[in-house]
Amino acid sequence: MFTGLIEDVGSVVSLVRSGQSGKLTVATALPSAEIRLGDSVAVNGVCLTVTRREAAGLTFDVSPESLERSTLAALKGGDRVNLERALRLSDRLGGHMVTGHVDCIARVDSRREQANAVVFTFALLDPAKARYLVPKGSVAVDGISLTVNDVTPAGFSVTIIPHTAAMTTLTLGKPGERVNIETDIIGKYVERLLGGREASPSGVTPELLARNGFM
Repeated sequence: MFTGLIEDVGSVVSLVRSGQSGKLTVATALPSAEIRLGDSVAVNGVCLTVTRREAAGLTFDVSPESLERSTLAALKGGDRVNLERALRLSDRLGGHMVTGHVDCIARVDSRREQANAVVFTFALLDPAKARYLVPKGSVAVDGISLTVNDVTPAGFSVTIIPHTAAMTTLTLGKPGERVNIETDIIGKYVERLLGGREASPSGVTPELLARNGFM
């Protein structure tokens, strides 16, 4: 589990493909002494397991599922990536609950300056995932915890403050570039629990939840 608060922007050393899987090595300023083999680290929002640790870098095995569902397959040497270590139970949850399991990929549709901030709009490559987004709800974009401004049938917008721009890769995003999207897990559980039911014994229905911003 992660928070979506990026700890470091690392640099891709290499992505070596072997059949449908791969091995990703990233140079990072994260304290290697505090990272153990088997630890989870979110790389651009994708939860990966540390398989090798060196003084200035980490190596991860990347499964076919992760390569297929995320933008990791397109990484090349020198690319910048957002990194976050797994949440400890004693940590403050400053962002929101992020699992590191990408739901879909989105395309940067536009970016515009607004006072001291930047407003990004994204087009979901799988528009059906828009049902899990609500205005003022949470979304993880390349692992970054952000607040949704507006939602359209096939996308959404967010506002990036200077601190977020300085601490993440998102400010580098240009129209046409692709990013990993993880929607808020709460909506997915609610949909699953209510699936196929007209109404619950308490009178809670999908329509009621939608009217009140939960779906």
